[in-house]
Amino acid sequence: MKTDLSFSTLLERFFTQRLTAQRQASPHTIASYRDTFRLLLQFAGQRLHKSPSALALADLDPALIGAFLDGLETRRGNSARSRNLRLTAIRSFFRYAAFEDPAQSGLIQRVLAMPSKRYEKKLVGFLTKPEINAVLAAPDRHTWMGRRDHVFLLVAVQTGLRLSEMTSLRREDVALGTGAHVRCVGKGRKERCTPLTKQAVQALKTWLQEPGRGSGDMVFPNVRGRQLSADGVQYLVRKHVATAQRHCPSLTQKQVSPHVLRHSAAMELLQAGVDRSVIALWLGHESIDTTQMYLDADLVLKEQALAKTTPANAVSPGRYRPDDRLLAFLQAL
Repeated sequence: MKTDLSFSTLLERFFTQRLTAQRQASPHTIASYRDTFRLLLQFAGQRLHKSPSALALADLDPALIGAFLDGLETRRGNSARSRNLRLTAIRSFFRYAAFEDPAQSGLIQRVLAMPSKRYEKKLVGFLTKPEINAVLAAPDRHTWMGRRDHVFLLVAVQTGLRLSEMTSLRREDVALGTGAHVRCVGKGRKERCTPLTKQAVQALKTWLQEPGRGSGDMVFPNVRGRQLSADGVQYLVRKHVATAQRHCPSLTQKQVSPHVLRHSAAMELLQAGVDRSVIALWLGHESIDTTQMYLDADLVLKEQALAKTTPANAVSPGRYRPDDRLLAFLQAL
């Protein structure tokens, strides 16, 4: 039985052995878990007046972790969903600790029993066809950056690739001949190919003829020829949406992020009558159930379903009036 492992040793082994060697977690997952523990250790150090390397596993009890999670919402302004993602990382570490330090099983079970916070699930945001056209027309294609941004937005809204998948595209991942497609490795290290429309193929052919920057390997490089950062993509999306708002006022009512372009691609497929299972494969979803959120958000499909129903017979409007004092009290609550 291993009881002599310090917390710092446990955490280091969790990242080097559990996540990297055994689970072969993606860089995105490792970065997310790393950020969670950086925030948690800073919080615990300030609260307990200890340096992070001096902390013990017993210091991270449910009370401290609960206070940390509450602080994410109150002080950092994180959403309940972000809070739950941080808790997922903490649980993963404590499940690993249960095998490595079983003497702490009581504490570990209490932490693992901490519930996720329920939150309101909003409908996904997406762009309509006129809004998509306005955003695609926004970049100034007389400049190198404008041409890059136009092709980037076009490919993103047509393929539905995730932000990380778009920024990591290399020239070798793009096939523009018969059966034109882009190849990427998404969540869970799953490789998939996504077909390209004729419009996207022509735009990519023209773009890839531009003089390369840096190594010339990236499809969408920054000005130094390196991979675009997530912040860089978010900036270019905000910039071109702000320009598009002048010609498409409905965009002022929407918060458009790179992920909204992915949602827009899914809604285009759904409204074109593509089966949900195909959309799930297209987007690289783990389960077809994930695609349900697009059905929930699509008012057009709901209106089409409503049009097929038979209207109920007209009835005169009225108001329910309970005839009992106690029922009246309950009705008024």
